[in-house]
This record gives sequence, C-alpha cells and structure tokens, in this order.
Amino acid sequence: MKYYLIAGEASGDLHGANLIHALKKKNSNAHFRCWGGNLMQAAGAELIRHYKNLAFMGFWEVIRHLPLILGNLRFCKQDLLDYQADVLILIDYPGFNLRVASFAKRHGIKVFYYISPQVWAWKSSRVHHIKKSVDQMLVIFPFEKDFYERYAMKVHFVGHPLLDALAQKKRPLREDFLKKYALDHRPIIALLPGSRRQEIREILPIMWSMHSRFPSYQFVVAIAPSQEKSYYKNLIGENFAYVENATYALLHLSQAALVTSGTATLETALLDVPQVVCYKASWLSYEIGRRLARHVHFISLVNLIMKKEVVKELIQKDFNAENLRKELIAILDPHRRERILLIYNQLSKKLGEAGASERCAQKIMKFLH
Repeated sequence: MKYYLIAGEASGDLHGANLIHALKKKNSNAHFRCWGGNLMQAAGAELIRHYKNLAFMGFWEVIRHLPLILGNLRFCKQDLLDYQADVLILIDYPGFNLRVASFAKRHGIKVFYYISPQVWAWKSSRVHHIKKSVDQMLVIFPFEKDFYERYAMKVHFVGHPLLDALAQKKRPLREDFLKKYALDHRPIIALLPGSRRQEIREILPIMWSMHSRFPSYQFVVAIAPSQEKSYYKNLIGENFAYVENATYALLHLSQAALVTSGTATLETALLDVPQVVCYKASWLSYEIGRRLARHVHFISLVNLIMKKEVVKELIQKDFNAENLRKELIAILDPHRRERILLIYNQLSKKLGEAGASERCAQKIMKFLH
C-alpha cells in the first residue's frame, strides 16, 4: 500500500509522523511519501517538499507567492500520479490540500482528511467541496463532528493528537534544563512567536520588549524547527535566551507564556501554562480575514473550544507593548493562575483521551479493507 501525506506546517509534521508510526504497526509493507518535515521523514516517509518552503501567512503573503504555490500544486499532482499512490492523507493546510483532494478523487485515489480545515470558523461553503472530494473525514475536536452532521456528512471524531505528543514528553529536570541552555534560576516566561517568518517578524519584537520590563523573570524564545537562529538575531539582537527543538520542555518549566495564535495556544494550555495570545498580520490580510470570519468571536483554540474567554487575545492594534505588559502582570497573579488552570483541566477533558493517531489509523485501515 502506497500512502501520500501532505502537511504544510510544524504541527502537521508532528501529527503526520505519529500517524505514520501507527499505520506502520498495522501494515508493515506500507510505503510513505510526504510533504512535511523532519519528523515525518524520521518516521520513514520519503520527504519531497519541506513545510518551511510552503507556509505563507495571510492573504497578501499568499498572493505575493502565488506563482510558487501554483508551481508546487502542479508538481504535487504529477508526483501523486507518478508515485501511483493508493491513499492520500491530507493534514490541515486547506488552501492547498483541498485542491489536491479534488484531483486525487478524479484519479481514483482514496482521500482521507485528518485534522479538518476550520470550516466552522470561516468559508463554511467548503463543506460541499469536502463532501465531493474526501472519502473519510477524521476530526480532532468534538464540536467539529456536530458541525459536519448539520450538513448531513458523517465524520469520525478520533480525539486530539496533541494528547499523544504530550504523553511522549516527560517533564525535564529543572537543573539539567537550566544548565543545558545557560539559564539562571529566575522564573521562566516562554516566548512562542510562531513558525512562519511573517508572523515572527511582526510579533517577536513586541514579545521580547517585555524582558526589560520584568527583570525578575527570564524570557526564553522557542525557535521554530523551520527557522534559523540568525533570523531571530536580526529582529531582537544577539543576546537572548532560546531553545531549539525543546518547546514542550520549555513550557513544562515556564511560569507563563506569550504565544502566537495557532496550535501552540492549545499546547500551552494542555501543559498548564497561563498565556497571553498574540496575533498580528498585514492590514490587508487581517481585514479580509475579519470579514470572512464575522461569526467567530475568538481566534485561539482554547477560547474556541471552551466557547468563552479563558485566555486574553491581543489582536492587531491591541497587540502592543503596553497591553502586553498589563496582561502579563495579570496572568502572573497566583489567584488568576489558579482559575486558569481549573478551566484548562475542563478543556483537557473535552478533548478526550490519548490515542488519536492509533484511532485514526484504525479508521483508515477499516475503510480500505
């Protein structure tokens, strides 16, 4: 059986790698080819395109890179046929993946979508496209199952794969961690400025400006796997503390975190770290996005799942140094921290149990046989 997987960012690479491991257990003769990252490659897939060359944030950025995107799309379709794939597994990344799904379906390739596009937030019309192009939809949030059923579409809730990823990571020894990354004994505040260059450029300098305002804490930047340290140096200077490939370890030991909107907000919550969610894009990208998502009141997964403001979101103009300082003071308060952690516990229960990758692999194999 030949599997072709497409993930367009770091979180997709992580979940794709875990799914490959689960599928291998059920089919030792399986072959894997992917668009993803180092983790999927390490899991045994032949890596064709790395996500660091695929991730463009915002409408204006996509328009500027349209020739590259269209070229990648043409290459992907031909590569899918040349590989003679039996199965296509799409992981989020909807702008690209939904186009590949239609092509694969027309050529008789079985199409599975793991980690749904956020059609419940915007562009709900894409549900009709999904119904035509996707054989099986495997969703990771319980409310997504209810959403699709409103369109008479049966989907499978498999649980959130982050629970699998977190279960594999042990809490590091604090002294060892501090020594490894040349940190002192002050409490840590983690800075997670995202994985795309555009968002790092917009967000990191404001995040980093907090380090001089909170001298009793040390601020540590989580460098994205797809980026070089030199890019961060150009934005905030030479002297900053950082970790590479150790974001979960950093969060385990952090008192609080400043986090760019995305999967990282959920990771931070599941590791019980109070956070401020930050988001800033180009003016055009933000205005288009705001109009397309009029009925969505939050941007962070934590607030969306809980259907209320659990973590503060600083968006666009509201994301500035003074507002960030106020919100950081607020989440460092012990009483506020206790209330946040209680809601985080409720959030974790809503996501179900670990084992999403295994359940996803089971659903795929059952359908194929």
